[in-house]
Amino acid sequence: MDVRPARRAADRRVAALLAVSLAFGVAALPGWAAGATVAHAPAAPADPPGDPAGEPGDETPPVEPTATDPAPTEAPPTGPPPETATPAPTPTGPAATTPAGPVDPPPTSTAPATTTLPPATSAPPPRPSAPGPGGPAPSRLGVRVSTEDVTLTEAYWNAEDTTTTLRVTVTNTGEVAELIRLSYTLPAGLTDAGTPGCAAAGGGEYHCGGWPTAAGDRFSTLVRVRVDGAAWRRMPLSGAVRVSASAPGVAGPADDNEGFAVLFPPGPPVPGISLDAGGVAFDISGAASELGVRLGNTGKADAAGRIEVVLPAGVTVPTPPAGCAALDQARTRCDVGTVPAGGTVALRLPVSATAEAQRDAPLAGAVIGRVDPRSGQARQLQMSFRITAAAAMSTPIATPAPAGSQGVLAAAGAGPDPAGGLTSVQRTAVILIVVSVLLVVLALALATTALRRRLAGQARPARAPAPSD
Repeated sequence: MDVRPARRAADRRVAALLAVSLAFGVAALPGWAAGATVAHAPAAPADPPGDPAGEPGDETPPVEPTATDPAPTEAPPTGPPPETATPAPTPTGPAATTPAGPVDPPPTSTAPATTTLPPATSAPPPRPSAPGPGGPAPSRLGVRVSTEDVTLTEAYWNAEDTTTTLRVTVTNTGEVAELIRLSYTLPAGLTDAGTPGCAAAGGGEYHCGGWPTAAGDRFSTLVRVRVDGAAWRRMPLSGAVRVSASAPGVAGPADDNEGFAVLFPPGPPVPGISLDAGGVAFDISGAASELGVRLGNTGKADAAGRIEVVLPAGVTVPTPPAGCAALDQARTRCDVGTVPAGGTVALRLPVSATAEAQRDAPLAGAVIGRVDPRSGQARQLQMSFRITAAAAMSTPIATPAPAGSQGVLAAAGAGPDPAGGLTSVQRTAVILIVVSVLLVVLALALATTALRRRLAGQARPARAPAPSD
C-alpha cells in the first residue's frame, strides 16, 4: 500500500497550520503592543502660548492699571479702563476684548477716550497639558508676563533726568476667568513717574490694582519710569515684573515673572573713542555664550586700550582669555594692547550664567572702554548690553504633573498597582503576547517534525513488488 498520499495530506495540514499560526502571531503581537502603547500614551500637550511681546497684532488694546490700593478688592469695576496712547493691537482670544477695569475704585482723573477694537481672531485659547496617570490634575489657572526693556537714547546725556516707559504684556493662559495683579521692582536710579493705579510699596517695589480677564485674553500696559541723570554711574541696571492670577473656587494662585534691562547708550560723549558691545544670549541648554566688544580709537595718536566688563549676579566669565583678569566675581579687566589712530580692536569673552540668573533674564551688563594716547588725556566711555536666556522664555507651569509612561506595557487610565506589580490590563497584554509566541513555536515544531518524517521516508529504498505466481 502506498503511504505517500497520506503523508502529503499530513504535510499540507501542517503547512496550513503553520501559516495560520505565523499570521496570527505576527499580526497579533504588534497590534496588542501598539494598542497598549496608544492606550496609555498621554495626551499631546497643547502648544505653549507664543511670546506676547514678539507677535505684532496679537494683543488687546493696551491699558493702564487704574486703581491703587495695597489690597484691592474683587468687586466689579464701575467703568471702562483707561487706555494708553499707543496703537491698539489685535486681540488673540476667541472673543478677546479690552480687559475690564481694575477691581479697585476708579481714579478721579478725567474720563479717557474710548478706542474701537479691531476684530478678534477665531483662535481658541491655549489649554494646559494633560496629566500623566496617577498624577495630580493640572491647575486651571495660568498667567504669563513679558516685558520690553527701558532703552535710553543719546538725549539722556543732555538731561537732568529722563521719563520713559516700560511696556508689560500679560496673558491669561488658564481655563477660567482670572483676577490678575501686577507688581514691579525698579533698580536704583529709577523711580515711578506716576503710573495710574500703581503705588510705592518700599524698596523700589510698586504694586498695582487687578484686572478681571477671560481665559485667553491678553492686554498691555505702560509703566512710566523716571531715570535719574546720574543713574548711568550704577550700570548695569535691571528690574523685574511679577504677575499673580487667582479665581474664586480654584486652587492657586498662578504666578509668573520676567526681568527687564535698563540700556544706556555709549557715553558720556567724549571725542577720540568709540565703543560697541553686542548682547549675550543663552540657548535652552544653558551652555556658556560669548560677549563681543569693539573699542575704537578715533583720535590722531595711537593709544593703549583697555576694556572692563561688569556682569550682574549669577553671570560670570569662567575662563578669562589671555590679557584678561578677574578683578572680582562681577568685574573682568582686559588689556587689548595698542589701538592705532583710526583703528578698532575686538574682544570676545566667554560668559556663563547660573540657572537662576537665566530664569531672571532679561538682565543687563556693562562695558567700560578706555584709550590712553601717548600724548594727551585718557578717554573713557561706558554702555550697557542685554543678556537673554531661552529658559526665561519657556511657558510657566502652574502645577507640575508627571508625564505618563509610553512603554509597550502601558495601560490606558490604569494607575500603578498598589502592590507594586502589573495592572490587570498589563497582565492581559503579557498573556496575549506569550500565547502568540507559544503558537509560533508550536507551529515551527510541527513543521520541523513533518519535514524530518518526509526526509526519512524519501531515504528508505522502495520495496520491490512481490512476485506473482
